[in-house]
Amino acid sequence: MNFRWLSPVALLAVLFIGDQIRIYRPGHKYRLTLEVETPEGLKTGSGVVSVHPDRGYSRHGHTTTRGDAVFVDLGGGKNLVALMAHIDGTIDLDGMNYLALRAYKAAGRNVSFNEMSRMTGAVPVTGALIPVLVTFADVRDPATIRTAPSDALASGFGNGFRLRDVHVEVVPNGLWPLDFGGPLGEPVTRGIAAKLPWLSGPENSSAIAMQAARLPAPEALDAREAFTRK
Repeated sequence: MNFRWLSPVALLAVLFIGDQIRIYRPGHKYRLTLEVETPEGLKTGSGVVSVHPDRGYSRHGHTTTRGDAVFVDLGGGKNLVALMAHIDGTIDLDGMNYLALRAYKAAGRNVSFNEMSRMTGAVPVTGALIPVLVTFADVRDPATIRTAPSDALASGFGNGFRLRDVHVEVVPNGLWPLDFGGPLGEPVTRGIAAKLPWLSGPENSSAIAMQAARLPAPEALDAREAFTRK
């Protein structure tokens, strides 16, 4: 067997893998947390998402986010879900790419997008930066979705319910793509499909949810991306 080609091939493999990691490694990760006061006490939910700038050679791509909507179990069959979307005339899916950046800037931290991975500490998410909030009367049925105004949860849930806090915190990228937890780094949070089982059903289920919530959506919208992004 001729081994003289092994070293060049191994070097090319290392260079290729390293370049793929450079291209697809997150620019930063952040944890979005919701805290809700209820008659049963404080309920919280959080999720880590990763933000990926376009580093490809063609530069024809765009910044993307991977992760799931944040589900908060309020008890008694009630729930609150922070979608991976904002409203800017119509549903805006790209706002999640810049949620942490805008929140840190709003908190007085003058940071650039490329510096986000070095940020520490939690900052509040307020006003238009809060993602669209919804609730499901029946988590098994997308048609039972309703919007939940962040400043008036009691109107939909009853007395004693109040959105106490929404905040975001940059977390380390870790040893991506081996960020399986612990010292390797926090992985992107998954699990919304287990909370909303219809997400694993027909592709139009997400569109049904958007229509039932009366959220204005452009025709080209992939409604499922409001709930989960791979």
